[in-house]
Parts: sequence; C-alpha cells; structure tokens
Amino acid sequence: MADPWGDIIGQDDAVATLRRAAAAPDSSAMTHAWLITGPPGSGRSNLAFAFASSLLSPPGTIDERVHVQVTARTHPDLVVLATEGVLISIDAAREAVQRASMSPATSRHRVVVVEDADRMTERTSNTLLKALEEPPEDTVWILCAPGESDLLPTIRSRVRTVSLGVPDADAVARLLVERDGVDPALAAQVAREAQSHIGMARRLATSEEARARRAETLDVALRVQTAGHAVLAAARYVEIAGADAEALGTEQDAAERDQVLRQLGIAPGGTVPPQLRKQLRELEERQKGRARRGLRDGVDRILVDLLSLFRDILLTQLGVAHELVNAAQRARIEEAARGRRPEDTLAVLDGIQLARERIEANVPPLLSLEALLVVIASPDDRR
Repeated sequence: MADPWGDIIGQDDAVATLRRAAAAPDSSAMTHAWLITGPPGSGRSNLAFAFASSLLSPPGTIDERVHVQVTARTHPDLVVLATEGVLISIDAAREAVQRASMSPATSRHRVVVVEDADRMTERTSNTLLKALEEPPEDTVWILCAPGESDLLPTIRSRVRTVSLGVPDADAVARLLVERDGVDPALAAQVAREAQSHIGMARRLATSEEARARRAETLDVALRVQTAGHAVLAAARYVEIAGADAEALGTEQDAAERDQVLRQLGIAPGGTVPPQLRKQLRELEERQKGRARRGLRDGVDRILVDLLSLFRDILLTQLGVAHELVNAAQRARIEEAARGRRPEDTLAVLDGIQLARERIEANVPPLLSLEALLVVIASPDDRR
C-alpha cells in the first residue's frame, strides 16, 4: 500500500511530530486539537488526512482499509468540515460539532478535519469554540489554515500548531516523476513555475490546457502598454479564470449529479419527479457556490503568476536573476526589465498584492484587475 506520509515532501519535522503523537496517544506528544498552517500547496490537507489515517488505525501503523476509507472520506469515524463556496456555513459547522460529540464507532478516535478553517466567520468560529474547549475524550480536531492569524485568538489558544514551509522545487519535481510518471524536464519546469505548490505543479504537468492558460497570463501582462490595453486585458483575465474554474468543475458537477440521481433511483436521462427536485436544487446551489469560489481562486492564481513574473523582472533589473521562476520567458523578461525602472516594478508588485486583498474583500474581480493593469501599463503612458 502507498504510504500516506510519503506524499508529504519537505516537511520532515511536522511529519515526525504527528507520527509521534499518533503512535503515543496517551503521552504528552498528543493533544485533542491541532492546527496545521502553511502556504497554499505546502500539503496542509494531505498531512491532515495522513494524520487522520494514523489516528484511526492501531497505534504505530496505518491500516490499508482505513486509509482507503479516509481517502474516500467515507470512514465512519471521520468528520470533514470544508467548503466549496467562499465561506463555511454555520449549519455545516453545527453539524460537524454534533458528529464530533459522538463516540467512535470502529476506531480509538473520532477525527474532525477542518480543511478551510480560515474560511469561517467569527460567528461560525464560535460554534466550534465550545467543542474545542470541552472535547469528548476520544475526539481529535485537526484544523488547516494558511497561518495562525487567520483564526480567532480564542481558537488559537486551544490548539497545538504544526507549521509547514514551502517545499523545495526539486523535491516537488521528484514527486511528480516518481508518483505521476511526469517527464523529468517538464516536472522541473512546472515545479518552478508553480512555485512549489504541489497541486498546481501536478496540474500543470498533466494538463496542456492549464499550461497554455498560464503562458497566456504572462503574455497578456507583457503586452499591456496603455490604459485601453489594461481594460481589455482585465476582461481577458476574467475569461481565463472562468475557463480554469470550468475545467476543474465541469467533470465534478456531472459526477455529483449522476451520483444524486443514482441515489434517488433515477436512470440517466430519466425524469425527476417533483417531490425529488429539492435535492437537485440543493446540489445546484452548492455547485454555483463552488463556481463562484472557483472564479475567485482562478483570479488569485493569475495574480500569483503575475507576482512571479514581476519578481523575475525586478531581479533582472537588479542584476541578480540567477534562477528565474519563468525561465522559459527569459528574453521577454529581460526586454521588460529594460523598459521600466525598478521602482515601477515595485509599484506593480504592490499593486498585485492590493488586488489580491481587494478580491478577498469581495471587490469584483474585473474592477480589481483593471486597477492593477493600469499600474502595469507603460510608465510613459501613466505620466
């Protein structure tokens, strides 16, 4: 069987801490609530579910059947609180708390994994607080978030934090080669371009369309010279983000609808009786929420790629561009570096960060991107 700890690369200290805790649940190495923090792509969720597999297996081992059930999120003693929308709903949090209060059915623990702990409002977070303050003896909570500051202080004070760093790009490339059979040269390129984000690196390695969308993202930014170009480029970026989200969601949407129809006993293509249409409407609402989040996430991926591009331009301007993230675009990056001053590039980097903050604050993506791309437009035009 595949070792679930084996896919956690570059996080040896964190893996050792959690393996030690799972192997000695009655020792000081173990606690009832954990927080796994780290940047996107560092493997937070993978580590959480590897830990869950270990906690739901006999001490010191990982049972293969348990691991399969955890991977499928079907283990009877596993509770997963996540969201495909923008925020975790308070109803979902209440349901997780209720299930967390039950005794384990087949294992020594009941494990609750909160994949998106940073996507809770204060009210929703407070729903979890009492469960963390007075947990049942056999329940273990595992929260995942980019950083401790993403959670309320009252929750932070009740968890033990395990911090992850950005894995080495070479290690990500090796994982793609060994686990997914990716060509070594391509693996090295996408690991660098994904900036060691494991999930994105795999996607770039296995999808020619994803690589094409990323290449166009850089090309559009490098061609923007006027405010008029900026408006058109912003609209194109929203289209790219939408296509990216659709590529991720279409297959999943169809599979979910087929599964619901099977559960309702309706053959493919069959008519849904009026009394059963509520379930399909609820599914469609969830899918719409996921699509909205998918668009925001797609725009954020564009902004992360632009950060890498203008970081490369700045390093080139400063004469220290030894390892470019976008090495395939070196000639165009050198040309762009000659066409603006370092302070102009710094202004763009600040503008990208501001755009990310605006989108997180629910400013429409198109407006946020237009404001950024005006900054990217040629300095002569802005004057």
